[in-house]
Amino acid sequence: MKTSLAVSALLLGSAAAFAPSTTGRTTTSLDMDRRAAFGQIGAAAAVLAGVPSVASADGAVSFATIGRARGIYGDRIAALKSAVDAGDFAAVAAEKNAFILFNSGAYAKDKTKKAAAIEGTNKIFAAIRSKDKAALSSAYSSYVSTNSINALPTIDNDAGQGYSGDYDYRARTKAGAIYVR
Repeated sequence: MKTSLAVSALLLGSAAAFAPSTTGRTTTSLDMDRRAAFGQIGAAAAVLAGVPSVASADGAVSFATIGRARGIYGDRIAALKSAVDAGDFAAVAAEKNAFILFNSGAYAKDKTKKAAAIEGTNKIFAAIRSKDKAALSSAYSSYVSTNSINALPTIDNDAGQGYSGDYDYRARTKAGAIYVR
C-alpha cells in the first residue's frame, strides 16, 4: 500500500508539472523575434559609431606640428631664393606643394594669417603665370618677410646638437647634427 501511494503521488506530481498553466504568461523585455533583435543591435551600433564624432578635440594641431611645418616647408621655400633671383619660374612652380603645405601647417589655427599667406602664394604664382621676374621677386620677398620664413641653420657635429631623436624633422637635414662620443 505504501508503494502504491508513493507511485500515485509521483504520477500526480508529474502530471501537475506538465499540465498547462491557467494564468497568463508574463512578458519580459527579452520577448522579441529575430528581426526586432537585429534592429535594436543595429540601432545600438549606429549610436556607438556616432560617439567618436562628438569629440571635437584637434590633436593634430600643436606647437610641435606648427614648428614642424615651418621647419620643413619653410626651409624648402627659403631655398628658392636663388631660383627667384635667377628668374627660374619652373623651379618655383615645382615647389608649389611646399607653399600649400606651409600655409596649411604653419597657420592651422589662425584663419586670418592663413588667408594672408594664401594671398601671398597666389601673388607668387600669378607672377609665374605672367612670366614677370620683377613681380615674382617682389611677391616672394613679401611672402618670406610677412611669414617670417628662415632657412634651417647649418650645424656642425663639433658645434652642437641639432636634433635629439630619429623622428625630429631636423634629422637628415643640414640642421641635423648630433654629437656622438
